Amino acid sequence: MAYNELIKDFEKIRDYMREFYIYGFKSREEYDAKSARSYDNERRRIGSWLGDYMGFRQDAAGKNVFLSVDSRSIPHNPLYQAFRAKSFTDKDITLHFYILDLFSDGAELTSGEIVNLILERYLAQYEEPMSFDESTVRKKLKEYEELGLLTSRKRGREVVYCRSNDQAIDLDSWMDAAAFFSEAAPLGVIGAYLLDKYQTSPAYYGFKHHYLLHALDSSVLCDLLHAIDERRAVELTVRNLRTGQENQRTLCPLNIYASTQSGRQYLLGYHYRGKRLLFFRIDAIKKVTIGNCDKNYETYLEYQKRFDLNLWGVSTSSERGLDHIEMTVHIGNGEQFILDRLEREKRHGRCEMLDEHTCRFVADVYDALEMIPWLRTFIGRIEKLQCSNPSVVDTFYEDLRQMNKMYGGGGHAV
Repeated sequence: MAYNELIKDFEKIRDYMREFYIYGFKSREEYDAKSARSYDNERRRIGSWLGDYMGFRQDAAGKNVFLSVDSRSIPHNPLYQAFRAKSFTDKDITLHFYILDLFSDGAELTSGEIVNLILERYLAQYEEPMSFDESTVRKKLKEYEELGLLTSRKRGREVVYCRSNDQAIDLDSWMDAAAFFSEAAPLGVIGAYLLDKYQTSPAYYGFKHHYLLHALDSSVLCDLLHAIDERRAVELTVRNLRTGQENQRTLCPLNIYASTQSGRQYLLGYHYRGKRLLFFRIDAIKKVTIGNCDKNYETYLEYQKRFDLNLWGVSTSSERGLDHIEMTVHIGNGEQFILDRLEREKRHGRCEMLDEHTCRFVADVYDALEMIPWLRTFIGRIEKLQCSNPSVVDTFYEDLRQMNKMYGGGGHAV
């Protein structure tokens, strides 16, 4: 049974879930940010959502709780449960039903007319009724208009609202897409909400790489995408994940990047004070405050396009300038898939066929050290590896020597 107490501040839950199960794996004794009682309360609450996906180990330091999941057996991201526990006030839920009932017959009403009708139709029968001022009702109407539940138009000097036209939905045409989107895409929580509404969901998707943890960043990501869509500046509250220290950063958000290796999401923006492009880990962003439209947005987009031409990962600092790297790969008979993979994964690099069985991959990037995990996947086929940054080649071959030593193998072929 789910924990009954709902949450008002999702950022608090986001912090606890990351500290408990994602980054820290801390025991009750090690968690010192809040009291032991707070730890127990939040642990029980989160445990009610994730009980089937939790494990623990006991050692001298105490009991450590952690997420224990097998992507082969989890068709839906369990972390979306946290978003379904958002709290609401008695007035919120009461006003919700009053407003939708008033518009059920297709009426067009102003905010003032709605206040009067609520009083006459619903509240007059109570001895001590709730009170709703027009400002509160107007904010709720604006919220529902943004959600697409209502539409508005001008009638003279007044604004009148009416219910949006209902559209017939063909479940078969979108259900599969929504199910895949909910698990594979950023902001997949939107797809999860749609599937909840119709109380059905295909359960036949399985994922070799199922990036669950970044579901917790959905609200931050939504705010950033809103700012990017409207070309607005933002002020970020960013937490240092090592020290816990928080800092404010004002920038113009330009693009969102997601790692194909870890699923981690990053924001690229133009930092006003530093006058340069910077990356920010989205899981380190605690709050997004959306500001004014930036008249120089097109200029920053041009910066971003040029900047992206030599980007491999998110590292941009290199005192040497660009790293030039070349990798010569042998392609055997019947191994067209190797060439296909090089073409698919080369990013801003290029592939040159030297002969029928030899391909050379060439790239100029900000930091070639980021490429080492990818380069390793071609071990056994690499004939030659060169880089203007000697540490890249040294690190690559030293890793091979250490593996050879560890597993007691012979030979030195790459």
